[in-house]
Amino acid sequence: MYLVVIAWMYVVLMMSVAEATHPSGTLLGALMTFVLYGVGPLALVVYLMGAPSRRKAIKAREAAEATTLQPPSFEPDAGSHAAGGPKAVATEASVAPVRKEP
Repeated sequence: MYLVVIAWMYVVLMMSVAEATHPSGTLLGALMTFVLYGVGPLALVVYLMGAPSRRKAIKAREAAEATTLQPPSFEPDAGSHAAGGPKAVATEASVAPVRKEP
Protein backbone atom coordinates (compact mmCIF):
# COMPACT_ATOMS: atom_id res chain seq x y z
CA MET A 1 0.00 0.00 0.00
CA TYR A 2 2.77 2.43 0.91
CA LEU A 3 4.56 1.81 -2.39
CA VAL A 4 1.59 3.28 -4.26
CA VAL A 5 1.52 6.26 -1.88
CA ILE A 6 5.25 6.92 -2.38
CA ALA A 7 4.95 6.58 -6.16
CA TRP A 8 1.99 8.96 -6.32
CA MET A 9 3.80 11.52 -4.16
CA TYR A 10 6.76 11.31 -6.56
CA VAL A 11 4.48 11.95 -9.53
CA VAL A 12 2.82 14.89 -7.79
CA LEU A 13 6.20 16.30 -6.76
CA MET A 14 7.37 16.17 -10.38
CA MET A 15 4.13 17.86 -11.49
CA SER A 16 4.77 20.61 -8.94
CA VAL A 17 8.35 21.06 -10.09
CA ALA A 18 7.16 21.28 -13.70
CA GLU A 19 4.56 23.88 -12.66
CA ALA A 20 7.14 25.95 -10.77
CA THR A 21 9.81 25.85 -13.51
CA HIS A 22 7.48 26.50 -16.44
CA PRO A 23 7.83 30.05 -17.82
CA SER A 24 4.16 30.82 -17.15
CA GLY A 25 4.01 28.78 -13.90
CA THR A 26 4.14 30.14 -10.36
CA LEU A 27 5.25 28.85 -6.99
CA LEU A 28 1.72 29.28 -5.70
CA GLY A 29 0.45 27.09 -8.53
CA ALA A 30 3.10 24.49 -7.72
CA LEU A 31 2.13 24.53 -4.05
CA MET A 32 -1.57 24.20 -4.87
CA THR A 33 -0.80 21.34 -7.28
CA PHE A 34 1.17 19.55 -4.57
CA VAL A 35 -1.52 20.02 -1.91
CA LEU A 36 -4.63 19.44 -4.05
CA TYR A 37 -3.27 16.56 -6.15
CA GLY A 38 -0.98 14.97 -3.61
CA VAL A 39 -1.31 15.62 0.10
CA GLY A 40 -5.09 16.03 0.32
CA PRO A 41 -6.23 13.00 -1.67
CA LEU A 42 -3.49 10.76 -0.29
CA ALA A 43 -4.33 11.66 3.29
CA LEU A 44 -7.93 10.67 2.62
CA VAL A 45 -6.96 7.41 0.87
CA VAL A 46 -4.51 6.39 3.60
CA TYR A 47 -7.09 7.16 6.28
CA LEU A 48 -9.80 5.13 4.53
CA MET A 49 -7.47 2.21 3.79
CA GLY A 50 -6.38 2.13 7.43
CA ALA A 51 -9.95 1.82 8.74
CA PRO A 52 -10.04 -2.02 8.76
CA SER A 53 -6.81 -2.24 10.74
CA ARG A 54 -8.06 0.36 13.24
CA ARG A 55 -11.31 -1.62 13.61
CA LYS A 56 -9.33 -4.84 14.23
CA ALA A 57 -7.19 -3.08 16.83
CA ILE A 58 -10.28 -1.79 18.65
CA LYS A 59 -11.86 -5.27 18.67
CA ALA A 60 -8.62 -6.83 19.92
CA ARG A 61 -8.37 -4.25 22.70
CA GLU A 62 -12.00 -4.86 23.70
CA ALA A 63 -11.43 -8.63 23.68
CA ALA A 64 -8.33 -8.23 25.85
CA GLU A 65 -10.28 -6.09 28.31
CA ALA A 66 -13.13 -8.62 28.38
CA THR A 67 -10.82 -11.56 29.13
CA THR A 68 -8.93 -9.74 31.85
CA LEU A 69 -10.69 -10.69 35.05
CA GLN A 70 -10.78 -7.96 37.62
CA PRO A 71 -11.12 -8.93 41.29
CA PRO A 72 -14.48 -8.08 42.84
CA SER A 73 -14.65 -4.85 44.71
CA PHE A 74 -15.26 -5.26 48.46
CA GLU A 75 -15.61 -1.58 49.22
CA PRO A 76 -18.42 -0.70 51.63
CA ASP A 77 -21.60 0.85 50.35
CA ALA A 78 -21.53 4.63 50.57
CA GLY A 79 -25.23 4.81 51.45
CA SER A 80 -26.58 5.09 54.98
CA HIS A 81 -28.96 2.12 54.64
CA ALA A 82 -28.15 -1.40 55.71
CA ALA A 83 -27.72 -3.99 53.03
CA GLY A 84 -30.52 -6.50 52.74
CA GLY A 85 -33.95 -7.14 51.36
CA PRO A 86 -37.25 -5.48 52.17
CA LYS A 87 -37.53 -7.18 55.58
CA ALA A 88 -34.22 -5.79 56.76
CA VAL A 89 -35.19 -2.32 55.57
CA ALA A 90 -38.69 -2.59 57.08
CA THR A 91 -37.42 -3.53 60.54
CA GLU A 92 -34.98 -0.63 60.61
CA ALA A 93 -37.25 1.98 59.06
CA SER A 94 -39.71 4.00 61.05
CA VAL A 95 -42.37 3.66 58.33
CA ALA A 96 -44.11 0.37 57.80
CA PRO A 97 -43.78 -1.25 54.39
CA VAL A 98 -46.66 -0.78 51.97
CA ARG A 99 -48.91 -3.81 51.70
CA LYS A 100 -52.01 -4.67 49.75
CA GLU A 101 -55.29 -4.27 51.61
CA PRO A 102 -57.15 -7.61 52.03
